[in-house]
Amino acid sequence: MDVRRRLIVSFLLVLSAGSLTAEPRPLLACFGDSITAGYGLKTGQAYSDFLQTKLDASGYRYKVSNQGTSGATTKDAVANLHSMMLLHPEIVIVEFGGNDGLRGLPPDQTRRNLDAVLTTLQAAHIKVLLAGITLPPNYGSDYIHAFEQVFRDLAAQHHVAFVPMIYKDLANVPGTIQDDGIHPTAKGSEIIADTLFPVLRPLLKK
Repeated sequence: MDVRRRLIVSFLLVLSAGSLTAEPRPLLACFGDSITAGYGLKTGQAYSDFLQTKLDASGYRYKVSNQGTSGATTKDAVANLHSMMLLHPEIVIVEFGGNDGLRGLPPDQTRRNLDAVLTTLQAAHIKVLLAGITLPPNYGSDYIHAFEQVFRDLAAQHHVAFVPMIYKDLANVPGTIQDDGIHPTAKGSEIIADTLFPVLRPLLKK
């Protein structure tokens, strides 16, 4: 019995040592507002959850962290950036701006804040995917154009991966937007993950 017990203990120690020396999974942080947070959805239905499923199914070892905050503006993104950086992500999906636009904030203010976020991330050698968004037509074509241009200009300036419109594949697809007309349903979140994945893939490593 002593020999058998020693063998079992030795085997468990080997397994324990292996788990301690296993390389941790790199972190992919989804840093954004209520679209990222999964406002109005059940746990596990945000686009970050569907993105984790796609990464796992494709053989990528990344751990997806949802760092979304409902109601957050780009000013909040700047304020919360330090806390997010403490997670030491390898990749960050930046999804802010919608609340700036809905509040009619000056596009130059949105530009300055997002520029600060992207500059900080890149200075830390973190890979970035910038996700843009548009606004309802009642905000006027001039304001909408200036708002959308912010994302295009920053993506070009910082040479980051870019999805100009995070909702682009939801258009005319029934059941993808909640009754508030703003936030994605679970089905919509899954489509957003599908939209982001091809642009994200060049940033990934196996």
